[in-house]
Amino acid sequence: MKSWVQSANDHLSHFPIQNLPYGVFARVGETPRCGAALGDQIIDLALLEKEGLIDAGNSVPVFNQPALNSFMELGKSAWDSVRVRLQELFKEGGVDALQGNAELTARVLVPMSEAELYLPFKVAEYTDFYAGKQHAMNIGTILRGAENALPPNWLHIPIGYNGRASTVVVSGTDVVRPLGQTKAPTAQVPSFKPCARLDIELEMGAVVGTPSKMGEPITVQQADDMIFGYVLLNDWSARDIQGWEYQPLGPFQAKAFATSISPWVVTKAALEEFRTSTPPREKELLPYLDEPGPMIYDIELQAHMQPKGAATPTLLCHTNYNRMYYSAAQQLTHHAIGGCKMNTGDLLGSGTISGAEKSEFGSLMELTWGGKEPITLEGGEQRTFIEDGDTLSLTGWAQGDGYRVGFGSCVGTVLPAPAFTPALSEKQGA
Repeated sequence: MKSWVQSANDHLSHFPIQNLPYGVFARVGETPRCGAALGDQIIDLALLEKEGLIDAGNSVPVFNQPALNSFMELGKSAWDSVRVRLQELFKEGGVDALQGNAELTARVLVPMSEAELYLPFKVAEYTDFYAGKQHAMNIGTILRGAENALPPNWLHIPIGYNGRASTVVVSGTDVVRPLGQTKAPTAQVPSFKPCARLDIELEMGAVVGTPSKMGEPITVQQADDMIFGYVLLNDWSARDIQGWEYQPLGPFQAKAFATSISPWVVTKAALEEFRTSTPPREKELLPYLDEPGPMIYDIELQAHMQPKGAATPTLLCHTNYNRMYYSAAQQLTHHAIGGCKMNTGDLLGSGTISGAEKSEFGSLMELTWGGKEPITLEGGEQRTFIEDGDTLSLTGWAQGDGYRVGFGSCVGTVLPAPAFTPALSEKQGA
């Protein structure tokens, strides 16, 4: 299938007509609204809806809003019908509602270069998992030794923690280095200072479209049906703060300061032909986690770092989403199995995606082996962890026959920690 929007036919474009991911955009001075990416253009879905060329909500507008939530909660039938209609409108040889109307076409297609992209959906809740086996093995080995790398429950359940929806931000948002408590191994007491071991985590995020009911468990198939689509996700991590605070309850401030996601939500329908199976199980899972079919995807992933002033970015790693031990559907099933209500707009982080080779490690903690093995960047600089001014970017795509179903990029630049010295009067309660 080809599009009459020629930029969508470039074999390296992330946004061919086979993709049509959803997001939120606006030109300067305009109100943010929903759109779909096609080549180097954004389809103004709110305008198509107003003109009667698409109808997702049975004549109730859902795209003239600054979030995809109203559309997502309509469910699979609406998702499928809009996708089919968009392909009819924009494929070569499709319906001629736009191609015969140059004035309307000029208003419907907005160049990406002229638009600002926003957080694509209102994040209801955010949960991050720890579902990549190689990453868990690497981190466990660094912290506890190879003989105790995996906790005893890891091969039986998708481990996760509840994060902060309030600090999920769209690609391009700067990230301020966090402050917090840390404790050096030889110190008697902790100290308060900026994070010195700032890290990335290369992840995918699953976006929940339709909700579940409180008190009612769901199957893996039901969970898969609930998922609207996927985004790139960088779960920024303060490793020194994390090392001091995470026992006994797990991550808290070390993960709460920022989580970046890509601006385009790639739908499950666009990824359908790239489904594959999770790896063989070392331990048999309990029946409620059994998968009825392939539930993971073959998606190539990369992370890059570019210091301030550097001419080119450095490739840090190249891995694949199919390295995950647990699928997003299994994660969602386990999340709801005790009765937890899942909402439209819930975001589930996959956990860091790492492969068997060092070039596939999805965090600096692994790439530098806890800071002991610095990496050298293209310009000759060395890094163990992220320094102020560094820009980190993630990208990913599923490779089809002559086209890519891509996610664009997820980018963030690290700014210095804020100056913060509590006044003596505040400390004394004056």
